[in-house]
Amino acid sequence: MGEGSISTIEQADTYMFKTYSRFPITLVRGEGCRVWDEDGKPYLDFVGGIAVCALGHSSPVVTKALEAQSRMLVHVSNLFYTKPQVELARLLVENSFADRVFFANSGAEANEAAIKLARKWARDTSGDGKYVVICMDNSFHGRTMATLSATGQAKVRKGFDPLLSGFKFVPFNDVNAIEQAVDDVVCAVMIEPIQGEGGVVVPDSGYLQQVRKLCDERGLLLIFDEVQVGMGRTGKLFAHEHFGVTPDIMTLAKALGNGLPIGAMLATERLSDSFGPGTHASTFGGTPLVTAVSIAVVRSLLEDGVLEHCRQMGDYFKKRLHGLREKYPFIKEVRGTGLILGLELEREGAEVVNSCLEQGFLINCTQERVLRFLPPLIVEQDEIDQLVDCLDGIFQRME
Repeated sequence: MGEGSISTIEQADTYMFKTYSRFPITLVRGEGCRVWDEDGKPYLDFVGGIAVCALGHSSPVVTKALEAQSRMLVHVSNLFYTKPQVELARLLVENSFADRVFFANSGAEANEAAIKLARKWARDTSGDGKYVVICMDNSFHGRTMATLSATGQAKVRKGFDPLLSGFKFVPFNDVNAIEQAVDDVVCAVMIEPIQGEGGVVVPDSGYLQQVRKLCDERGLLLIFDEVQVGMGRTGKLFAHEHFGVTPDIMTLAKALGNGLPIGAMLATERLSDSFGPGTHASTFGGTPLVTAVSIAVVRSLLEDGVLEHCRQMGDYFKKRLHGLREKYPFIKEVRGTGLILGLELEREGAEVVNSCLEQGFLINCTQERVLRFLPPLIVEQDEIDQLVDCLDGIFQRME
């Protein structure tokens, strides 16, 4: 950087809204599970773009598909059919519970579509009375006005009143609370199978099955938000596969594009008539470019042993985290499945995150005290060992 020039960080602070508490590094390159800053310092990435880069940074799978499709067709809008979009929809349907797919640009948009579909279906089937969606405390569904209104975290909602009406909140892992909240105006229950932003909270045994049973008995739709935990993150293509339960509607995003912006809302055939022409749309939803990449991502997850690798590395990582818990009394709990793992501390975790950054490791803290690990699904055992050894050293100093 020449004398008198303005740094990237200074320019960002000058020209961009300060909506993010960014770390003081500028990342310029990535490969596999590593990224490099503009000074050439490498970091092992255990954030993965917040559960996005499932196949790693600069994945050859992604690069090849992106380059090939960019030479063919990038965008034409949804006024026309395109082959990559249809092929991706077919892949998702053939490997899920669903019959229909709607493409958007993000997880928040996919969740917006899910909320709209639930309300429209309720209106079509039972008149104007049903519109309320029951959501969970500590949930996170997005930052648009509707998904913000569906998010059960006061700190996220603060300052944006009046929020949209039509949402109720109950504790996660409490089916009785859902049952008590159901009345004549409730149309759906919306749940993350594992709460990510809420602190990597895994449901109790039988909970999701009980929720499914309740929804069936009361004529409610069950919506699973798998934006963070879907697409292989837990070691299965979709997190709900671990629990033997299928929803009526599911949302996906993040890892579906491995870094390109895409969201998807999947649903069963019985809901399809409620989303006819003119009911919902997206100019950029499912462009040929992004769906071509997503096809390559899905095929790699299914065919290249990524899911099995995720399960093996997740088990190993969890075992090593349990070793830390046995060693340090201020570690409260280890949680998670596959490669979405949380280490809950009895103190705030920001100090640990910053110490890891200094030593060349990117990790994340949610709910102030839960260290969250979301590495690329291709992470290797020696890379996990390096992070755990780093954490061990930090915890020794904290004692």
